[in-house]
Amino acid sequence: MLRCALRSTPLWKCDSFIWTQTSLCYKSRGFAVSSQLGRKSTQGHTLKQIRYYSQSGEEVLNVQIKRAAASPETSELSDKAERTPFYTHLQNSSCPTDVLDTLKRFPASHQHLSSIFSRMWESSKRMTDEQRRCELQLMFEHPVFEEVCERTVTEAWRMRSEDLAYSLLAIVNLGVSQNTGVVQTLLRVIQERLNQFDIRSLSVLASCIREMENSRNVQALREALRLLLKDRIPEIQNVLVLQSMMRAVGKNSPILLKNELATKALSLADGFSPPNTQYMFSSLAAKTFERLNCAGLFFCCLLICFVFYVFQVILFLVTFENLLFRPVVLLDAFAERIIQKSESLTLKDLLSVLKVFSLLNHDLKEKKTPFLASVTMVLESYLPKMSPTDLLKAIHCLGLLEHFPQTPLEKLLQKDTLDQLLEKGKQSDKIQRWLHTLDLCLRLDKPQLPPSLTSVPDQHISVPAPAVTANQEVLSAVRSIVGNDAVQDSVLEQSIYFIDCVITLSSLSFCFRIAVVCAPHTSFCFGTTHPRASLVIKLRHLEKLGYKPVLVPVLELNSKTEEEKIKMLQKLIFPCNVYTVCDMKQ
Repeated sequence: MLRCALRSTPLWKCDSFIWTQTSLCYKSRGFAVSSQLGRKSTQGHTLKQIRYYSQSGEEVLNVQIKRAAASPETSELSDKAERTPFYTHLQNSSCPTDVLDTLKRFPASHQHLSSIFSRMWESSKRMTDEQRRCELQLMFEHPVFEEVCERTVTEAWRMRSEDLAYSLLAIVNLGVSQNTGVVQTLLRVIQERLNQFDIRSLSVLASCIREMENSRNVQALREALRLLLKDRIPEIQNVLVLQSMMRAVGKNSPILLKNELATKALSLADGFSPPNTQYMFSSLAAKTFERLNCAGLFFCCLLICFVFYVFQVILFLVTFENLLFRPVVLLDAFAERIIQKSESLTLKDLLSVLKVFSLLNHDLKEKKTPFLASVTMVLESYLPKMSPTDLLKAIHCLGLLEHFPQTPLEKLLQKDTLDQLLEKGKQSDKIQRWLHTLDLCLRLDKPQLPPSLTSVPDQHISVPAPAVTANQEVLSAVRSIVGNDAVQDSVLEQSIYFIDCVITLSSLSFCFRIAVVCAPHTSFCFGTTHPRASLVIKLRHLEKLGYKPVLVPVLELNSKTEEEKIKMLQKLIFPCNVYTVCDMKQ
């Protein structure tokens, strides 16, 4: 402060600048766009013109430095402190001007530029606001500072990728104007060398451009970073690096990229400390991720649970399933975790996981096989201690997923196990229905199993008929479309599968049967027409029985006029010319 008071030059304030206008021309893809950009001038400083590029176009801009508020970031200087006199004195510098004075005594190469800027920024972060304002003013007026900036402009092309990233981060946080040649040159070089950046350098760059004002150069670099990041997400293994990336991609990033980052975060959740979790929460809840789908928002809460007990997430998934909601991204990420660490599942966890994934009818795509293998391995490990009811629950859920593991089935179909279930089934229709459904699965899905496991032994299982009736509006509309003779209403298949109406169309010797199934909104995942629970297995088995199932969402149908209902049913029942299909099959 004393040194500042002794200087005759006043503090460099933003409102003391005189703005002048200079013409600026962008060349991009063969055409030019005219623009105006402000140039700042101050007493005692010479402005120089520097050429740089923005989004593949050449620009001319004047060099000038201004003060701005510095934001705290972590410097990498300590990682690069080499045992040389230059670095020793640099480390001992307590303020930016000390760093610049050091350069008068020791020559610096282009390899030192990043450390110089980083040390100036690092030393200023420990000061009070008033001290920092004074020291940065002295730094800007120091004759060596302009030399270092000019040296950076000419040497940027020779700097390593990580030095480019750290230099830009430090320069911006020191308050150097983004409109200066040194900043724009660094942006230009980084654009050209972006593919050479490792994931750590990309993280530093992401932290920097997140705080920068929007400009053509910054926007071009932000877009390039998003494109590159899409392919580099698998390389991220550090929580802090991931958080920097998530903050930098911005609210206008594609939803797919945001979801991939959220999925990656969940895969790294084991490494989260409480501060990591708090920061991740804010990263996902902040405006940068405000357009992330419901799964992403729920993900925030899950991360807190992962810090203390990772599989607490199952409780939330069960709640979601009760609400009929299917968080696709979360389920995919959690399936990946189960594949990696299935041995951590308790029996209760296992039953909950099977229930959630089967009732929500979640399509795991290429992860389905390893996921089913993992949960089957855990299921087999718990067989000696499982009750017959729990075993039936597990196999019923796996049956919904069209998976029939041999060892658990063998135990379930043993006479003593079935006897215990049938005894309980006298008081529970659910057990009777599950056994009947399992028998249908074994007979209709025809899994690769020994002959003894191709059906449930005849135990005189009785299943109550479904207490439903045909939807009369749909029935009337279908008859108006195909005629009365082609329609049979209220058909019950296999004592369990109710069909509102069956349309039978004949063409020569070929008979074509369409099963019209009306489903309430509770038969679908929330906000979608994605079938769930027993509807899934019903549609699958109707196909096995030779029907073409047509699913009619009743809630959507009820919101339409009579004419719209007929058009909707025509589109659902006859998406193409059925008679043409029949002739082709003939």
